[in-house]
Amino acid sequence: MNLNSRTLALLISLAVALVLTAFLALARYFSFEGIIVALAIVFIACFLLIHFSYEALVFREIKNIYSSLEKIKKQDYKRAESKSTFTADPLKRIKDDIYQIAERKQQEIDELKHLQDMRREFLADVSHELKTPIFAAQGFIHTLLDGAMDDPNVRDKFLQKAAKSLDGLDALVQDLISISQFEKGVVKMQKRNFDAAQLIREVFEQLEQKASMHQVTLHLEATPDEQIMLYADPNRMRQVFINLIDNAIKYGRKGGNIWVTFDEGRKKYTITVKDDGKGIALEHINRIFERFYRIDKSRARDTSSTGLGLAICKHIVEAHRSFIAVKSVVDKGTTLRFKLLKAKKE
Repeated sequence: MNLNSRTLALLISLAVALVLTAFLALARYFSFEGIIVALAIVFIACFLLIHFSYEALVFREIKNIYSSLEKIKKQDYKRAESKSTFTADPLKRIKDDIYQIAERKQQEIDELKHLQDMRREFLADVSHELKTPIFAAQGFIHTLLDGAMDDPNVRDKFLQKAAKSLDGLDALVQDLISISQFEKGVVKMQKRNFDAAQLIREVFEQLEQKASMHQVTLHLEATPDEQIMLYADPNRMRQVFINLIDNAIKYGRKGGNIWVTFDEGRKKYTITVKDDGKGIALEHINRIFERFYRIDKSRARDTSSTGLGLAICKHIVEAHRSFIAVKSVVDKGTTLRFKLLKAKKE
């Protein structure tokens, strides 16, 4: 029977009226003790009547509300498990659950606001990074079209500058595509055994001129003929080492040093890239792997860098089931460390 509040009120009123009428009609036949017993019986009957009425109607509605809250918490629309009708203090449970849901929703709102701020910042950075090479190349080409084409020296110089700007734009787009692919998980590592020491020597040769310009000395903590065999994607790890060492050179100090070391463990090598440069303040350490994040906002942008190198390093290392740990002290230097598997036996 589906009771509502009006029907329930009528039934209770009728029941109480019948009990009272019967009591008054028979009261003259009762002794004092009988009246006491009758009052006790009427009290118990009314208590049970009202109690079960509330259980049948009020608590049933509360139970339905609580069931809906359970569905919201579970984020599905399947039938929630039935609860006992005689749940102790269901109003308090509902209040506590509402507070928990409200708190969780507020956390989700705060997280969405944070993501929105990051998205807005990212779009602003991308717009700026794309605008710079495009405007530069556009300026050089328009200058040539306005008459500078007739001078061979000016023409070649401006074409080279335009080509350099477009090469930078291409590198930026490729890096953005790489990060997008890493985040989607569509990039597969081509892992194989390779000599990491030889790879570092090749990277040092590639960056030797830039290190010399900054008066930075590169050190590999290994003997000239030593082999350090790892199991990873050598091309991707080359990208990681180039970005980490290039970044250390860029933020190093004149006369400074960069060390690359390999510490052998039972199953893995711990790889360390350490410098004695400017260091990183504590509030920046957790953000240096974000896309386009710059510690010094006032510093002019490096046109040879896309600002995505460290973000790509993070994704590559994580794709090898590792992570980059950072330790830095201002004016003393920075240490970056991660682990890679030893070469597999063939």
